[in-house]
Amino acid sequence: MHSWESMKDYLTDEKLWNNIGFATLKIIAIWLLSMVVVRVAKMAIKKFFDIRMNGPIALQPASERRYRTILRLLQSVISYVVYFSAIIAILSAMNIRVAGLLAGAGIVGLAVGFGAQSLVKDVITGFFIIFEDQFGVGDYIKITSTEGTVLEIGLRTTKIKGAAGEINIIPNGSITEVVNYSINNSIAIIDVSVAYSSDIEKAEKLIEQYLKTLPATHEEVVSEPTLLGVQNVVGAEVTLRISVETLPMQHFAISRMVRRDIKDIFDRNGIEIPYPKMMVYERDNNQAFEEGE
Repeated sequence: MHSWESMKDYLTDEKLWNNIGFATLKIIAIWLLSMVVVRVAKMAIKKFFDIRMNGPIALQPASERRYRTILRLLQSVISYVVYFSAIIAILSAMNIRVAGLLAGAGIVGLAVGFGAQSLVKDVITGFFIIFEDQFGVGDYIKITSTEGTVLEIGLRTTKIKGAAGEINIIPNGSITEVVNYSINNSIAIIDVSVAYSSDIEKAEKLIEQYLKTLPATHEEVVSEPTLLGVQNVVGAEVTLRISVETLPMQHFAISRMVRRDIKDIFDRNGIEIPYPKMMVYERDNNQAFEEGE
């Protein structure tokens, strides 16, 4: 009975509820203020980098990549620092001894140190990825089975957007081999097939004339493309191979365009493209007719 009365007095204590109310208001204010600080800081950092990248002195593509990467990293660090500070302030508002908690965390850290090895590895690997400029935001890369455009490089993870729009989040510590397609120029290898009975020399001359016009009409083409010649002869078709050097990651679009244009050129000049054929025989006079399938 006595304990119930003590509990009742404690719960109905006006000072207790005043303290809870003030603490709640402090927590809400701290959290809202931290959100505002993070948003303003990110906008300020982005504004600074935008001014630098769009300044009177044009940046090289490599420098622009690095600027975008550092921008995302700084925004990520700002979020970590501000929200961590907000959590410490909230604990203080709840009358929790933060100094003692941090001291205890050092002791507990010894116990969980082995479990945090992967986290430390992620952070260290992320640091070296940025320091060595292995890849940056906007680069098209391949990490093991994951391929796509880098959206963000954080202290712990890297975000990659795939071809279908999916977002792949990869811990930095698991990144061992990276293929970066965006640093150097790309090479488009295009195979064009013509019928075995066609005039191969005429087809090659038409292709060479067309290739000479590409650098002047398409800025994505770095130098004059090369007709490598006959790549293969199989069945009723002859394969001609073309090599085109393009700006990074432009080889897909250029390949599609070249195939379309060469098809039109062949149609206008009577160069036959191979297609399946079959022989039809008549039983009466054993005459054979060749028909397209």
